[in-house]
Amino acid sequence: MKAFFIERYGKQNGRIGDLPEPLVGAHDVLIEVRASSVNPLDLKIRSGEFKMILPYQMPLILGNDVAGVVLSTGAAVKRFKPGDEVYARAPDNRIGTFAERIAVDETAIALKPANLAMTEAACMPLVALTAWQALVEVANVQKGQKVLIHAGSGGVGTVAIQLAKHLGAFVATTTSTANVAWVKALGADVVIDYKQQDFAIELRDYDVVLNSLGGDVLEKSLKVLKPGGQLISLSGPPTAQFAREQGLSWLLGLVMRLLSSGIRRKARKRGVGYSFLFMRADGVQLQKITALIEAGVIKPVVDRTFPFDQIADALHYVEQGRAKGKVAIAANLKSPSP
Repeated sequence: MKAFFIERYGKQNGRIGDLPEPLVGAHDVLIEVRASSVNPLDLKIRSGEFKMILPYQMPLILGNDVAGVVLSTGAAVKRFKPGDEVYARAPDNRIGTFAERIAVDETAIALKPANLAMTEAACMPLVALTAWQALVEVANVQKGQKVLIHAGSGGVGTVAIQLAKHLGAFVATTTSTANVAWVKALGADVVIDYKQQDFAIELRDYDVVLNSLGGDVLEKSLKVLKPGGQLISLSGPPTAQFAREQGLSWLLGLVMRLLSSGIRRKARKRGVGYSFLFMRADGVQLQKITALIEAGVIKPVVDRTFPFDQIADALHYVEQGRAKGKVAIAANLKSPSP
């Protein structure tokens, strides 16, 4: 089958070629890929940033999100049948959605929202599950709480704003000047233009901060939290708890404890919590997200759609950091959409 894969780590690596068909286990669903999408995680995996945490074998097919049609199922699969339209975030240890077909464990899969096209559906799993796990599972956001979501025009940010508003939160976000009105239309109550304003000066007494940025943004985010608040970071540094959850070695756990010691110490001094979130595939949660999508509570934001044969261009486009929402990959598109 045709697939986009890498044979070694590196920022510009990757090509389309022929690879063997996926092996379908007893609990797997074989999906004909109709669409996928690009996430910053794909770029980090390609460059080797996660090779200590996720030791993939080469050649490695990239891609984490998928929407498509079930071709066949393993002997133990009960919830899906051939012909079902489904979507999923492939589990960490078996990614590879930039391909014509992929086998995915049924526990990671949900039926595709009926009101979404394949390209729209493929843009949702990773970012929507990230937002859900951060705001619902970790933060347990309640009505009336104040939530700051950094990078509101990004893939996670666009969904997190909508979800936080659905949960009844007062939502602030950060973005560039060009996107201020746009993210406000998504539901943000307060929008901080980071080119002209400093969020750490403008905002106070927040219950939750969802951070996907690096550098000094992480530390400055502590300043806007009230005592008992939570700083949830998608960009690290990872913690020893994360190492335990991933089943990593004690040595890696020690390294991550050291890496996060500074921000954890500063968080304790302010009486707030710090946690690192590395989202996981979860079909049950994705079903709940499907219900919100079909009810019109959450809508996908698709910046641009590339054809399968231009995946390298799509990765480069996302790498520039200017995409609003997500970038989709359509299996049967012959030229990029406007």
